[in-house]
Amino acid sequence: MSLAPDRVIRGLLFDRDDTLVVDVPYNADPHLVVPVPGARRAVERARAAGLLLGVVTNQSAIAKGLATRAQVDATNDRVDELVGPFDVWCVCPHDAADDCACRKPRPGMVLDAAERLGVPPEALVVIGDIGADVLAARAAGAQGVLVPTPRTRAEEVDAADTVARTLAEAVDLVIAAAEPSLVETDRA
Repeated sequence: MSLAPDRVIRGLLFDRDDTLVVDVPYNADPHLVVPVPGARRAVERARAAGLLLGVVTNQSAIAKGLATRAQVDATNDRVDELVGPFDVWCVCPHDAADDCACRKPRPGMVLDAAERLGVPPEALVVIGDIGADVLAARAAGAQGVLVPTPRTRAEEVDAADTVARTLAEAVDLVIAAAEPSLVETDRA
């Protein structure tokens, strides 16, 4: 599968847990951050291609009282240090029952990231490991790439417009669809 050929891609947003780093449920401890194999290299390649980079992550541990925003931010700082840096971080601190506009699969974080990066949402791709990631992209007008893990449900894979076997493959798809001037600048 490939991305829509009629789009000019200028940025890439990643889910955090099980996409960039190994998922530790409700992780708010920077010492437990372990990058997914190949994540740093994939992010470096996207940056070298001239793409704007961000992270959009649901962190309901805050709403559940399992972590403070400062603890989640410290954990995100560690992800930034090990895998990034990223141009923008968007964090939803709410629980599913809070009915907010930002929690994936709603589009709020993708729209916020687009605004903060100064690009239309249509110029972004979201890479994630579950259906909520690609549904948030779709709801915002961006494109989504699903990188399934053993926890990804079969129906989420079936419903995704674009599926990649690995994070590296997903980034390859995005780079191939990136604005030509970005990629040519990288080659110069």
